[in-house]
Amino acid sequence: MGVSFHLGTGRPWPLGATMDVEGVNFAVFSAYATQIDLCLYDEEGIRETHRIALPARTGDVWHGHVTGLKPGQLYGYRAHGPYSPERGHRFNPQKLLLDPYAREIYGEFRWRDESYGYAIGNPEGNAAVSIQDNGVTALKSQVILDLPVADDVRPRVAPDSTVIYEAHVKGLTMLHPKIPDQLRGTYLGVCHPAMIEHYHKLGVTSIELLPVQFGLSEHFITERQLTNYWNYNPLAYFAVEPRYWSRTTSSARAEFRQMVDTLHAAGLEVILDVVYNHTAEAGANGPTLCYRGLDHVSYYRLQPNDPSYCENLTGCGNTLNVAHPRVTQLVLDSLRYWVTTFGVDGFRFDLATVLGRRTHGFDTDAALFVAFEQCPILSTVKRIAEPWDVGYDGYRLGQFPSAWMEWNDKFRDSIRDFWLHRGRTRGEFARRIMASSDIFQGAHRSLLSSVNMVTAHDGFTLEDLVSYNSRHNEANGEENRDGHSYNLSNNCGEEGPTTNQAILLLRRKLKRALLATLLLSRGTPMLLAGDEIGNSQKGNNNAYCQDNEISWIDWRHADTNLAKFVASLISLRKVYSAAPSSLWPRQLHVAGSGYELAWCDPSGAIMTPDAWNSTTEHAFYALFTPGIGGGVPRVVMLFNGGEDTVECRLPPGRWVRVFDTELEDSFTTLIRSGSYTVSGGSFVTLFSPEN
Repeated sequence: MGVSFHLGTGRPWPLGATMDVEGVNFAVFSAYATQIDLCLYDEEGIRETHRIALPARTGDVWHGHVTGLKPGQLYGYRAHGPYSPERGHRFNPQKLLLDPYAREIYGEFRWRDESYGYAIGNPEGNAAVSIQDNGVTALKSQVILDLPVADDVRPRVAPDSTVIYEAHVKGLTMLHPKIPDQLRGTYLGVCHPAMIEHYHKLGVTSIELLPVQFGLSEHFITERQLTNYWNYNPLAYFAVEPRYWSRTTSSARAEFRQMVDTLHAAGLEVILDVVYNHTAEAGANGPTLCYRGLDHVSYYRLQPNDPSYCENLTGCGNTLNVAHPRVTQLVLDSLRYWVTTFGVDGFRFDLATVLGRRTHGFDTDAALFVAFEQCPILSTVKRIAEPWDVGYDGYRLGQFPSAWMEWNDKFRDSIRDFWLHRGRTRGEFARRIMASSDIFQGAHRSLLSSVNMVTAHDGFTLEDLVSYNSRHNEANGEENRDGHSYNLSNNCGEEGPTTNQAILLLRRKLKRALLATLLLSRGTPMLLAGDEIGNSQKGNNNAYCQDNEISWIDWRHADTNLAKFVASLISLRKVYSAAPSSLWPRQLHVAGSGYELAWCDPSGAIMTPDAWNSTTEHAFYALFTPGIGGGVPRVVMLFNGGEDTVECRLPPGRWVRVFDTELEDSFTTLIRSGSYTVSGGSFVTLFSPEN
């Protein structure tokens, strides 16, 4: 090893490479390995300078301490054990493996034959072990000194004040004219003063970023000379993705921390989209980069009848075995790292049903959920589930633990169908705008559990939702077969861009109705970045591989009037939600009797079961009346999802129009009659000045 190094047994905790005053402690989990070698590399990551068998094993953790090592040291592991795919084991010491707890990754990954644990081209398929060594070309883990623990200055936005703004780090600012070129598409771009000014003008509170953990582009994507732009293909759960680093700061880690600190100083939360359902090692024919080579049986869910194959509950080839105690620990440790080191305020979990899958199926009391609530760090942050995966019985909307929020696709589909196709009843629409009470109320969940959305990164933008009947994903190279075919969109009479003024007028009107419904419904709203300015992806509803102007937000042609309308809606939401919005409203049988909510047909009569379920009538209104000392005005919301104009008889009293989505300009005016004419496809809100 050389005179400057000394090898000791070290300790089995914490997992990963941990600096101390004398050197580095290395600890890595593997239940089935027979030996783990620590490989040290030179500064270029090319020459292996030392190979050391970790000298100690405590339980299933292999560990050792090496004195004399400094920050920046590059390293990897080689795991010895059986290569028996039929039993699930895929050990191959010819493959250099990343540390699952690596804080920083060195190198640039290229798809090569030596990346695979099996022999490429062998007639036995992946049953034949590869003898090619990948040490020179493999990614390396890097020893670092962790950043100081983040100050506890999180904005802690109250749940009933939260308005989420979903964005991609790069696409958010790549075309922003007020951001310097070197900062566009970077973490510093996200927190640039021009962006903070925009967030504040809108009134959003929480910036939700698509994945920023270190990931790879899949082989089939790179073969098309494209990239996994969304970055939903993780490899290293503790490492910050460097592709969004401006190179004007010391490291991607430091820049990400600076972004979070800057947004916090502006009163804005940071929520991360995280992917703990699969990894970039893919299925049985995927590469051996980290987890597969260290302990394939423990890290992945394998098919019970044929362990040579992974269970594919994600559509990505493999499924992380979160039910295993050490994998649960990996997830929890990495989440805590992002909170304590970077100050992150919450997480949105991709395909979150996987997190709760045990042997018998999904379980709300699964170990990860229970541990999450018991953790004094994680129990204080926001947690949002995408409540489905692609496996059997994977749709679990409304079934996550009580403290979780959930993406509500039923809200999305119902609101689109009501406004764009008149395809939902008034009863269905009312349930969705009242936080899907049929899903969450009976489960004793807060109405804030419903994360309401009309659009998200996956699917059409709002502009495209009213401009295209069909997806246009030809640029993805999959013959337009990828992406959702069921979009509930409506091109308003002409596919794509048009100069027809009547069509453009209708599109603007429908966008306002959709946005008003999103931002004034009970629940937690999520706005897709760019929707507020009319951003289009040219009809691409699956732009996961488009790192170009298809996906980048076009600030150069921003619809500033629409942005102002969105800002006014969020301001209105703050007034409208002044009453305790975590409480489910009581439905009235007598209008105007002092309770919180009444539903009326256009004549002012209380809605009947037949009226709720009618498939031909689409106009009605909601009357919100505060209790004694409520401190908020009476509000009437008039909805007309039909084609024809409808006259609505208003409750007694004076009323002021706040907005009418039929009108190009939103302005306040006193209503001088006892009724209001609501155009087809319009949403109107009135306040009573008497309160």
